[in-house]
Amino acid sequence: MRQYKELIKRIMTTGELSDDRTGTGTRRIFGAMMEFNCSDRLPLVTLKYTHYPAIIHELIWFIKGDTNINYLQRNGVRIWDEWADDTGEVGPMYGAMWRGNTRDGIDQLAKAINDIKVNPSSRRIIIDCWDPRYIPLDGFSPQKNVEMGQMALAPCHMFMQFYVRRNGVLDMLMYQRSVDSFLGLPFNIASYAILLNLVAQVTGRLPGKLTWMGGDVHIYNNHVEQVEEMLTREPKSPPILRVNPELTNINEVKFDDIEVLGYEYHPKLVGKISV
Repeated sequence: MRQYKELIKRIMTTGELSDDRTGTGTRRIFGAMMEFNCSDRLPLVTLKYTHYPAIIHELIWFIKGDTNINYLQRNGVRIWDEWADDTGEVGPMYGAMWRGNTRDGIDQLAKAINDIKVNPSSRRIIIDCWDPRYIPLDGFSPQKNVEMGQMALAPCHMFMQFYVRRNGVLDMLMYQRSVDSFLGLPFNIASYAILLNLVAQVTGRLPGKLTWMGGDVHIYNNHVEQVEEMLTREPKSPPILRVNPELTNINEVKFDDIEVLGYEYHPKLVGKISV
């Protein structure tokens, strides 16, 4: 995960100071890319402890097409609490977009898996979460947007494309329009790496390269001290990721189907989320 350290160093040294939607303020750059080999290791940030069980539960939540945080809360995951309404709903967010649980929706994940199996040379194996019909309306709280049928939060990691090499290796490119580089990005990298492994498993492919691309890549002003501490630390070797070899249907994935082994990390660093 040296790429991650280089990215946060770049933001700290070259990023411009900016106001933002949350009122916290950021240092930000525009346009960044990282590549990770996912064939046998999980690109999990080691410069601080990254709570990977929450990453796995959130990913399963997406895959199931769920938009109610009750599943997350039952499993001790509170990262979506600030955006949910009083029933636990966050509106037609990632799960709904991936699985077509909206009006006129298409199960994009199922289609992508089928295309990887039957049409692997396709240049259209894409999952897109940016549906303008559901983007939150300015001037309303996340909860009010949910009440009006909108998303609680505009999708940050919004687009992914799969690529099947001739040797059967599966690669993924994902684009993130906006990212909190201290709190969110470590989750996002690991989540999509696990998803790449899951899709490879159920399509009979081998996991290959994850290419991450970011648009507005920022560090919030109230995370600067923690990031400066991370920059004094040396990355450790990434852990091993194992997916249950018996898994053949992504709809049946369970928490125990995903193992992270040998995770070594520096001490935990805490930061406040900006809503």
